[in-house]
Amino acid sequence: MKDEITKTEMKVGEHIVGVMNVNGSEYISLTDLARYADREEPRIPIQNWMRNKDVILYLGLWESINNSNFKRVEFDAFKNEAGCNKFKISPQKWISSTNAIGIISKSGRYDGGTYAHSDIAFEFASWLSPEFKLYLITEFQRLKKNEAYQDKLEWHANRILTKMNYLVHTNAIKNIIIPNLTEKQKRFVYAEEADVLNVALFGMTAKEWRVLNPELSKFGNIRDYTDLLHLVVLNNLENINAELIKMNISQRDRLVKLNMIAREQMNILNNSNSLNYIDKLL
Repeated sequence: MKDEITKTEMKVGEHIVGVMNVNGSEYISLTDLARYADREEPRIPIQNWMRNKDVILYLGLWESINNSNFKRVEFDAFKNEAGCNKFKISPQKWISSTNAIGIISKSGRYDGGTYAHSDIAFEFASWLSPEFKLYLITEFQRLKKNEAYQDKLEWHANRILTKMNYLVHTNAIKNIIIPNLTEKQKRFVYAEEADVLNVALFGMTAKEWRVLNPELSKFGNIRDYTDLLHLVVLNNLENINAELIKMNISQRDRLVKLNMIAREQMNILNNSNSLNYIDKLL
């Protein structure tokens, strides 16, 4: 699953420090903090800090507690080398070697930088300056109480829940393979043309779907809970059915023909990249 990220900033003394909320956890920009010591080359203080054995031990302990996929064998190699003059390490090397999640580092001129979980960022700030760490903690606590920031996080959380609900709802029918019509369905006379299309595409009438999905039916009908693929086919079937009615083709024959067309179009669209592109835009 893709990480859900909300970004903001806070002012620590004369420094603007970026903050990211990643899946509910706050990460503070080590790059911005490092400018307290070296404005031109902030990567250097970060690398110098990470060379310390105590820092490596702390990072390893944090990952062991919070990261079930942490690579402890690779960590042991770093632990044994840390503190030696020849020992060199970067955030990227630490992440790629140990599968760490406490530090996030991304290259890029405008959107790059190194962030660390607040637990780790506070340790780095303390190494830079105890006074600077106190300012950081004060501003971070102020940020956590900031209504605008909390509203932003709440909006983001609601967006995630909406996505999850959408998946739950569409799953109710999106995996249905267009069924073969039974002889009873072919012979049955449907009072509404809408149900002719429902049976051709979903294999059931609106009433039958409501019986099968009593909770979902409180908030919508079978078409409200379908996916993009079925909606595209449904739109085509509506146009085709209108033409077949003008041609005085019987309901039974129309139902059989619509079901066959639905199968053909579903197969074509399932193998098309265009629908995936459209789905991403919604």
